[in-house]
Amino acid sequence: MHRYPEQGLHLPKTQSAVLQALADLPVQVHAGRESTTSVIGVIEGAQPGPTVLLRADMDALPVTEESGVPFSSQLPGSMHACGHDTHVAMLASAARLLAERREQLAGRVLLMFQPGEEGFHGARHMLDEGVLDVAGTPELALALHITSTLDSGLVQTRPGAIMASSDVLRVMVTGQGGHASAPQNALDPVPAAAAMVGTLQTMITRTFSAFDPAVVTVTRIAAGTTTNIIPETAELEGTIRALSEHTRLKLHTEVRRVCEHVAAAHGCTANVTIKHGYPVTVNNSEVSHRVIDLARTILGARHAEPMPDPMMGAEDFSYVLAKVPGAMAFLGACPDGHEPDTAPANHSNRAVFDESAMVHGVALYAGFALRALSS
Repeated sequence: MHRYPEQGLHLPKTQSAVLQALADLPVQVHAGRESTTSVIGVIEGAQPGPTVLLRADMDALPVTEESGVPFSSQLPGSMHACGHDTHVAMLASAARLLAERREQLAGRVLLMFQPGEEGFHGARHMLDEGVLDVAGTPELALALHITSTLDSGLVQTRPGAIMASSDVLRVMVTGQGGHASAPQNALDPVPAAAAMVGTLQTMITRTFSAFDPAVVTVTRIAAGTTTNIIPETAELEGTIRALSEHTRLKLHTEVRRVCEHVAAAHGCTANVTIKHGYPVTVNNSEVSHRVIDLARTILGARHAEPMPDPMMGAEDFSYVLAKVPGAMAFLGACPDGHEPDTAPANHSNRAVFDESAMVHGVALYAGFALRALSS
């Protein structure tokens, strides 16, 4: 998988690899054919009981790999820089362990191999196609995410909000073009756009509590064609993130207010567009504590700890957690020769994950289902 990473919702080679990994197991397999190339597997226990969902995302990122590993991507511009290939390997391996222990299961395990996590809303597509109806509505759900910035083998999670919402901001500032030597005869949108960047940061610190984090980051500014022309328009793009839906909605209102009023102060107008991305990822409190307790039991106390703070990254497992009590947990895989705070992070073109940590992920996936469905 790492050599041939695929992006987006349609991952035919990856789907084929998963189907091959499950082919010799007593697993009922459902392959997605419409909106995604997903794979759903069902492991039936020996006795009736509830359903537990285990999820692994499968897609890669638009990154050209420079990690130096011998199995580096063979496709320029595509890389498993976020470790989703390790998620697939861990869940497929856990499926093998669980299939061998069906006599111990009172209920069933729902395996959710999901494309399109990296901004394509793959989990939502799978929900729309009925993943939660295949084997009865799950009572519990777990997803693991590997990270190079934690000690290898360490498991962290926390109750409540663990990851942020993520929305896309686009602003078109419109003024009146003219000659750069006579700005008084134009309405220059560039100073207006520049002022917006600073004012948005001041708005965050003066409007939102430091104990309810919010982030607005402008990541792209574009205007003009040459040195002696004042352009008619300037564009801003960026990201808006929050750890509660209340703050998320308030952010949208305040961002619009700031951009429109700053533009007006410069004699310009602002067309503000906010595209909704992933919602806040909220862990069930009881399940998150259960995951930490399980990790301590099967991996040892030094390999499990509560996550001290949420992170402002976003995750489409949030769609599943809005419907099923569950948790997202992080698995450390800092490679040899690096410290967690200096290792190339997820999404880096140089990201490398310590493969020995995957054993802990396999054990946690399988142990979570076994404990929940113990007959």
